[in-house]
Amino acid sequence: MESANFPLFTIILMTLNIQKIRADFPILNREVKPGVQLVYLDSTATSQKPLAVIDAMDSYYRNSNANIHRGVHTLAEEATKLYEDAREKIAKFINAPSARQIIYTRNTTESINLIAYTWARANLKAGDLVILTEMEHHSNLVPWHILQAERGIELEFIPVTDNGLLDLDVYKTLLSRSPRLVSFTHMSNVLGTINPAREMIVMAHAVGAITILDAAQSIPHLKVDVQNLGADFVAFSAHKMCGPTGIGALYGRLELLEAMPPFLGGGDMIKEVKLRSFRTNSLPYKFEAGTPAIAEAIGFGAAVDYLNSIGMDNIAEHEHEITEYALERLEEIPGLKLFGPSADKKGGVAAFTLEGIHPHDVAQILDKDGIAVRAGHHCAQPLHEKFGIPATSRASFYLYSTKNEVDMLIQGIYKVKELFA
Repeated sequence: MESANFPLFTIILMTLNIQKIRADFPILNREVKPGVQLVYLDSTATSQKPLAVIDAMDSYYRNSNANIHRGVHTLAEEATKLYEDAREKIAKFINAPSARQIIYTRNTTESINLIAYTWARANLKAGDLVILTEMEHHSNLVPWHILQAERGIELEFIPVTDNGLLDLDVYKTLLSRSPRLVSFTHMSNVLGTINPAREMIVMAHAVGAITILDAAQSIPHLKVDVQNLGADFVAFSAHKMCGPTGIGALYGRLELLEAMPPFLGGGDMIKEVKLRSFRTNSLPYKFEAGTPAIAEAIGFGAAVDYLNSIGMDNIAEHEHEITEYALERLEEIPGLKLFGPSADKKGGVAAFTLEGIHPHDVAQILDKDGIAVRAGHHCAQPLHEKFGIPATSRASFYLYSTKNEVDMLIQGIYKVKELFA
């Protein structure tokens, strides 16, 4: 799905039955107030959940609820199998060589913090260069600010151009300074920009840098193959890909994970504990201390099954069609300014401002018609500062989004403009 630079959307592989897909998501039938149907355009913040995921978690609690790994009774063995089967599904979904390389975390944020507190603190020292970008989510900024204050590492940033792309010429210049680490988002949660991850990773490896890919926004929407991309670490969350909140995953190269110190101490992450010493467990359990989010892991696996049943290429193609339509319609509105690149270089995100109207007012007025969009800095304050704005309104799309919902968004924005005329 991804070329050396950007995804190519040229062939419709399968016409999705969107109404059938929408029927899988019970919340989409909700009236947010009497006679006002929900129009959910906030999937970048969190996706809705299909019945398959809800039922899988419900079934675990009804039929197999037990703690995992340590019990030998029937329920414990069932729960352990469900939990580990989900890990296998996730590994296959991103084409990881082994399920041992999939570490369960709470979310993308925790995955990146895990790297910062283990690999980075074991390997980075004062003066070492870490390259980030100006479009990063706070979860890929703050951990490195903390490490900079603690260790004196140096941070540099790949600039974002006016049309929402990364300036790769500057990136090349920064790479000439021999960075130890390059960490960047695969897809911007504000601009929708899909960065040329494979190209950037190859360039980083050429100068000996370790790479982290924040794939929170890409894995739900595109086919992501970690072996093809070559990233050393990849972080993502279940709740953005039809799964439950409270669980995510970190993929890492086996030799890096094995060399890293543990993140949290406690039960299950150990092989042996004595009063004055301990030995860590093998992967992936070395990084999974305490009773985990068992039901959520099972839901995560069910979400992967659901996405596979539809096909990631089909999802990407559908979203591209919706995004292209949405951008065309939004560009018709006087006083509306869009942020980010053209539809062929981005995912299903449309961030915008309306002249003279605060984004929060836009979102609140749209909500009166049941239209759910996001307003604010979207945990990307530096990016908004780059464009000289405090906030944007953001509509985002997923496999269940329709052109009719886009039309309702457009009608709603015109209503906003009328109120402030």
